[in-house]
Amino acid sequence: MCKGLSSCLEKAKEMRVKLSHLAEPHHKHKVHGGKAPQDLETLLNNRSGLQNLEFWLACEDYRVSPLHLKKTKGSSIYSQFINPNAPQEVNLDAETREALLGVMDSLGADTFNTAQQRIYNLMAKDSFPRFLRSIQCMDTIRAI
Repeated sequence: MCKGLSSCLEKAKEMRVKLSHLAEPHHKHKVHGGKAPQDLETLLNNRSGLQNLEFWLACEDYRVSPLHLKKTKGSSIYSQFINPNAPQEVNLDAETREALLGVMDSLGADTFNTAQQRIYNLMAKDSFPRFLRSIQCMDTIRAI
């Protein structure tokens, strides 16, 4: 498996790249082991908290983005993941969510650090280990 949280996230990034090609239309209906696999995106959403991983990766992208793109990317992260009823709303406490709302007009390189760390901790303790232990994950990895 992985040694430490950072190596788990690296493996998650690698796995996401490997698995993403299976979500392409020409892979969705291939038969493996006599049955058609579930839609990969649905599987990941149900089993691994895909929105948490996508939020974490979006924050990493935001952190290294040039200054002129930060406002656009920051607004996108907020509307996609933070805003109540967002399409991929992540599980943040009210204090963190409200703090982010208060700084959305003056975005900095570290704007999402606290929220990202909270989601990282959630993934480390729950979503990622559960996903790695899942039968679906093992079957998918073997199929690659």
